[in-house]
Amino acid sequence: MSEPQPAAGSGVQLERPPRLQPRLRILHLEDSEDDHALTVLQLRRAGLQADFTRVEDLSAFEAALAQPWDAILSDYNLPGFTGLDALAVFRGTGLVLPFILVSGEIGEETAVEAMRSGASDYLLKQNLARLAPALERAIEASESRRARLESDRELAASRQRLSELAQHLQTSIESERSAISREIHDDVGGSLTALKFDLAWLARRVKEPELQQRVDSALETVTHAIEASQRIMHNLRPAILEQGLVAALQWMTRSFKQRNGIATVFRTSHEALPPLPPGVALVAYRTVQEALTNVSKHAQASRVTVDLSLSHGVLSLEIVDDGRGLDEGALAKARSFGIRGLHERAGTVGGWIDLSSSPAGTMLMLSVPLEQAERTSREGSAGSWG
Repeated sequence: MSEPQPAAGSGVQLERPPRLQPRLRILHLEDSEDDHALTVLQLRRAGLQADFTRVEDLSAFEAALAQPWDAILSDYNLPGFTGLDALAVFRGTGLVLPFILVSGEIGEETAVEAMRSGASDYLLKQNLARLAPALERAIEASESRRARLESDRELAASRQRLSELAQHLQTSIESERSAISREIHDDVGGSLTALKFDLAWLARRVKEPELQQRVDSALETVTHAIEASQRIMHNLRPAILEQGLVAALQWMTRSFKQRNGIATVFRTSHEALPPLPPGVALVAYRTVQEALTNVSKHAQASRVTVDLSLSHGVLSLEIVDDGRGLDEGALAKARSFGIRGLHERAGTVGGWIDLSSSPAGTMLMLSVPLEQAERTSREGSAGSWG
């Protein structure tokens, strides 16, 4: 016969059964069976639900660490080794678990050394009343640490994926630039050149002054359009890089000086560089291009120096100006995509960017270990984006 149920609205509160706590698995490194029994009894009296496994020697302890545990208790004085030796073995596994020393006697110096070595706590066997609360605190701390480590791993993985995506976008941008440059060259450039030939043919045959003036004006417009298309093509895909990075940077700094009236000096340790891994020359070229653009827009500089060197397998590129520098907030701005793009672009070839600034000017340095760049290029070729 079933028990009567309380009527709805009667105000009778049903008592919920207590939530079952999972049983803990505790590994006990203890050579004394009596001391082990006392430890188990003390923890059960404190209401701790646990299964205990006792091991006596270091080899058995090391083998047992391959199994899942919630906590480890260890005596200090053991046959042929100490609790610190066991702690060292435990730390070598990388496990994140409470490790508590429980000893008949332990000196203050030994206790301090144990805590510095990673023990969660220590206590004396004659004071086992402290064991249950100490164990609960240590388990809670370990769970929090594991959660933090997992969160850190997820964050690191997320950052890695974001960096890979940003690098992929940089590579995609360069590929798209090349495609657009080819289209401009093949379609727009070819059409403009043909139009210029036709206008020149007309100019040679036109006799009326007014019509001659119109044709000359059209020729000038087409000439400007051709020059603009060539400039756009060069910005999109610097063909001058085919002559080498040194020649490209010499041309860029010379052109920058002519356009902006800023004294610009290019120096290099090598008049001709050895063959560079794929992508390195373009990254170096774009880095200088971005840096000089920032100088012309923001720095109010009167002088810029670009240094290119290759030493001990590392390609270094340093751009220094004597402008007003960057304020402290500029580097930390959430939307400082130009600076962020430099970092991501350098990462595509395994390099990095260093940037420092003061009221006396700004220094930007690109460093690319060529061996790493070659390895990054191979890895990029091996993996593809769908």
